[in-house]
Amino acid sequence: MIEYNFTKDITVVIPLFNEDESLPELHAWIVRVMKENNFTYEIIFMNDGSTDNSWQVIQDLAGKNPNVRGIRFRKNQGKSAALNVGFKKAKGEVLITMDADLQDSPDEIPELYRLIKEEGWDLVSGWKKKRYDPISKTIPTKLFNWATRKMSKIKLHDFNCGLKAYNTQVCYNVEVTGEMHRYIPILAKNAGFPKITEKVVEHRARKYGTTKFGLDRFINGFLDLVTLYVVSRFGKRPMHFFGMLGTLMFVVGFLSMIVLVIWKFWTLREGGTPGLIADNPLFYLLLVTMILGTQLFTTGFLAELMSRNSAKKPNYTIDETVGE
Repeated sequence: MIEYNFTKDITVVIPLFNEDESLPELHAWIVRVMKENNFTYEIIFMNDGSTDNSWQVIQDLAGKNPNVRGIRFRKNQGKSAALNVGFKKAKGEVLITMDADLQDSPDEIPELYRLIKEEGWDLVSGWKKKRYDPISKTIPTKLFNWATRKMSKIKLHDFNCGLKAYNTQVCYNVEVTGEMHRYIPILAKNAGFPKITEKVVEHRARKYGTTKFGLDRFINGFLDLVTLYVVSRFGKRPMHFFGMLGTLMFVVGFLSMIVLVIWKFWTLREGGTPGLIADNPLFYLLLVTMILGTQLFTTGFLAELMSRNSAKKPNYTIDETVGE
């Protein structure tokens, strides 16, 4: 059983890669919002292997503000890794995630906090209804969100919005790996936290730097969505997927083979010359179907054994930390 020891109202987790210009302004903005609302808080900057001066900026901010913590990865390991580590370090009852590029507004924090604490939501996802991104990003994003809604049955408009609020218990109970940060609402639902909603939030134009979005991230996102769908349905019981498919293929191949043999004997009875069964291309097709069915069944059996005995957690290489 997970023990929760929350000592603050809010934890803000900010994953970043090469955002040194925006960090001082973002920090000052968050601090102002926290003071105006009398929140106890901490800010965790997750430096994902930045090659600019981001870590030096974080160290300077931590030296001036005891509520600032920094974690630096030895190399770039992705947004999911940064969020996963930040989640497990949180001390706040409510956890807010936001991007470091100033496109998310910290002024949204009080209302997000209220939705979690007073209305009892497990997760509140931001919805950037009006966006300032180039069309090369908005069209793939709309397609991605449509596919995710259909597959997950979770009615959100903007799954990939970086601005989200969580009951921190959610964050302690999910593992965010690969590129799965896009699908945290689905991970939360699968972990037993179904109370998920959204809030329209302000989307600001990027002030510094350039976007990290690329076609490869879009393609990887859809591949991860398919993976998550299969894992969420059959991850605990892979035999139900591979075993069922393998058995179906073997049975179809085997029964069709019997039909092929019966056809040969019927042709002989009628005085025909059917030739060797092995000369029929259909024989090899059915044989391959039976072999593949056997392999899929075996795969399901082995996957079932692995899922029951594997408890390994992802291990990310942290180079340095600063703050509490």
